[in-house]
Parts: sequence; structure tokens; C-alpha cells
Amino acid sequence: MNNVLLGVLFSLVFTGVPAFGQEARPDPDWPQAADINSPAWHQVQAYAFAPRDDNSREGVRTDALLVIKAGRIVYEHYAAPTTVRTSHLTWSISKSVLATLLGVAHGEGRFALNDPVARFYPPMQTHPQVRLQDLLHWASGLDWQEDYEYAPLHSSVVAMLYTRGRTDMAAYTAARPAAVEPGRQFLYSSGDSNLLAAALRGMVGPQRYAQYPWDVLFTPLGITSAVWERDASGALVGSSYLYMSARDLARIGLLMLRDGRWQSRQLLPRDWVAFNRSLFAKAAAQPGEANPGGHWWLNQPLPGAGRPWPDAPGDTYAALGHWGQALYVLPGEQLVVVRYADDRDGQFQHNELLKRVLAAQAEGRP
Repeated sequence: MNNVLLGVLFSLVFTGVPAFGQEARPDPDWPQAADINSPAWHQVQAYAFAPRDDNSREGVRTDALLVIKAGRIVYEHYAAPTTVRTSHLTWSISKSVLATLLGVAHGEGRFALNDPVARFYPPMQTHPQVRLQDLLHWASGLDWQEDYEYAPLHSSVVAMLYTRGRTDMAAYTAARPAAVEPGRQFLYSSGDSNLLAAALRGMVGPQRYAQYPWDVLFTPLGITSAVWERDASGALVGSSYLYMSARDLARIGLLMLRDGRWQSRQLLPRDWVAFNRSLFAKAAAQPGEANPGGHWWLNQPLPGAGRPWPDAPGDTYAALGHWGQALYVLPGEQLVVVRYADDRDGQFQHNELLKRVLAAQAEGRP
């Protein structure tokens, strides 16, 4: 056995340090870069954790910011009361984690993208043309108003989460009238996501459903902090109510960054990750807003428009949630970024944070 091979074996077996530049992985926890939180990150810190009046709802209000580079933590900071152990509400990041969970089910052969939703969720027989891929594109065609606390009387999502729809959120959504033909128009809808969560129960069966996210996704990834609320019908609130620590959410990002591979196992099919990252072009561009993929958000331009986040690479994609929650994946830079927040006034800009993160990690390169 030559000395090079002996060195590799010693590195892997005795030190746990990846040899030959192999990417680090969180086993059991994230390794940290030697220069974690170096001065290069000062401008990131200044933007994300600007001084604020705790009695005010204005300004950028970051609770946690975690940056992973090539599998190692290069920056991590928390604002009290959030800590490294806090299972933070992810809001609509839940939707993208649900899509990741569905990717495992897809790899198990439980459904095809063109399957009608009614095959797995019978109340959707009133909308027989709606397919699973339509829901994943937020293009069910069902009438929906995704207004939040600023227009609660007209909000479908407020009614679903808090009033007449809260006991059975998928049934509330399935009862909505059709507005347009399925698959023809992007209309962001938390109801579409909760229909997916209910359809998953039909795919895996009621006996396995409650434990399924842990059995096939969270436990294999080493995620221990996840809490996922269910409504009174027993369905996961796939739109909104997943809680997870920043470090655990970063594991979802690393899985996606590595095209569904975790250690030696292809946990998600590569073609599923490609679907998540494929632009659904039937949407109208909104300045600064990412564009829809397969239940993820992409920094790809719609026809006639530029990239939503011009200072970030075009292959950047993200899971995004209300009040500034974000999980960014930058494949070309080998970066995963988690941000938890409590933004209330719209001052936070995804592009500004990503621009500063990219500058900091470039400054820190040897």
C-alpha cells in the first residue's frame, strides 16, 4: 500500500477530515472553517444585524444568519432570543421542504408529475384536470388571494390558516372555484401547497404519513430539531408551519446543492432537483422578486426581464418565507445561506444580502 493511499485512509478514519479537498459534511454536526466570522464578514454583519430599536417594527430584523461554504460554517450569528438550538418558524420555506419530501416519494415511484391530484386526494375530483405538477408550479387555476395581515378580510390564506379553513386546509382549498385553466398561469397559493401535503398522505398511506418526513428525509439528513404542525384533519401544514434550527435547515440546502446526494446515498433523484430548478415561465416578472420553479424560487429571468437578484449568480435559487425567512443555494459558489428574520416593513433586500455574502467569501479566499 503506497504512502498516498495510507494518508487518505488516515485522514478519513482517524481524523475525520476530508482528503484531497473533498467537501465537508455535517456528521454529526457542521465543521467550522478556521477563520469563521473573520473580518471579511463585517459588511454582512452590518447589514443583517443593524442596530435597532426593539420597540420598533421597522428595519432589517435578522434573528439568525448562517453561511456554509463547501460544507463548512464560515459565518454564523444569532440575535437573542434566537440561538443555535432554536427551532424557528420557517413560514413558506415549508413549501420548498415539502417539495423536497415529495422528491423522495417520487424517487420511490409513488407518483408521476402528470398524475391528477384527485388520484391521491379524492376531494379534488371537482377539479379533475389539476395535476401534481400544476400544484408544484402554483398553477392550479383555483381562485385564490394570497394576502396576509394587511388585507385579512379578502385573504384566502388567512381564512385557510386561522378561520373557516383551519380544521381541514386542503378541503378548504379544494372547494375554491376554478379561475383559469390548470397549468396556464402562475398564481402563488398556500392552498396549492396544502393540497400537495394532503396528496402525500394518499401516496404513502395514513399509517405511515405522520412519521414519513422523519423516516425518509429528516433522520437520514441528521435533522433533529424539526417540528411540523398538522391541521385537525391530520394533514401537514405544508404551506407554513415547519419549525427548524438554522443548522438543520442548512442540511436541506446542502442536499439540494449536491443534486440530491447525501454522503453515499442519492436521497433525491437528480431529475427531481432539476425540476425544482426549472423556471415556470407563465408568471409576470416583479422587480426584486425571484421567479417560480418547482416549489422553489429561482434567480432566472422571465422573458423580457433581467435576473431578479442581479448581483447574485444566475444559478442561485432559494426557499423563501414570510417576514424575511430564506434558504439560499448558490451552486457555483458552493454556498448555502440560511436567514431567519422578523422583517415587517419591506426594507430587507435579498440582492443586497447576497451581494455582501459573495463579497465576503471572495475576500476570504486564500
